Amino acid sequence: MIKLTKLNGTEFVLNCELIEIIEKTPDTIISTTNGKKFVVVETIEEIVNKVLQYKRSIFLFNSNNQ
Repeated sequence: MIKLTKLNGTEFVLNCELIEIIEKTPDTIISTTNGKKFVVVETIEEIVNKVLQYKRSIFLFNSNNQ
């Protein structure tokens, strides 16, 4: 799960496993596999970094518990 911000300033958490496409138009639009779209203030690069950080934390957690 990654924390993002809508254009109106509302923060929300998105299951990053559902991200299908991220577009810059000039706003950043996230399309999910279930057909929802979210317009956020974060850049594509920021979102990718958040997803990578999340994935790393899951990997580290799993490797430490084996």
